[in-house]
Amino acid sequence: MLHTIFFSGWNPLVRTAVSTVVTYLVLIGLLRFAGSRVLAKWYAFDLIVTVALGSNFATGVLNKDISVAQIIAAFVLLIGLQFLVTWGVLHWSRLRVIVNPQPSLILHNGRFIDDAMKRQRVGEADVRAALRGHGFSSLKQVGAVILEADGEFSVIADLKGDCSALDDIPELGGTNEANRAR
Repeated sequence: MLHTIFFSGWNPLVRTAVSTVVTYLVLIGLLRFAGSRVLAKWYAFDLIVTVALGSNFATGVLNKDISVAQIIAAFVLLIGLQFLVTWGVLHWSRLRVIVNPQPSLILHNGRFIDDAMKRQRVGEADVRAALRGHGFSSLKQVGAVILEADGEFSVIADLKGDCSALDDIPELGGTNEANRAR
């Protein structure tokens, strides 16, 4: 029994080596084909796809009951579904709200927006850290802090001018229609 813990023959090692190389190369090819969005920002949706790809990769490498063809089929399906959803998000702004949350204004003209902060589970310390990270020492220097869909904070110093970059912020009069592809 103990001898199989460390070595159970050459066949399992060869199978692991071959399946690792084949699935690794196929995964790299599929990711290159699918484009950078697959592994870009870590929206919840993207994280799920990435974790699922990793899980399938590990399963295909280590599970002798699953063929390389099955793992490749799973890769193709996951990346295909991710492509379809991201394509749909670009063409139907309502789908974007389902897949990725809308950005949320959490500080406006130096004042915290308590309701938005509670809804997004963001503390004042988080916002202050983001301000410091962007080089601001005072809340009054900041026109807006936005919690983006990927969890990053955008800090806007001045809200003068056309502010077209804020067209998708509902609290500033923006709409979800600003998320559509052109």
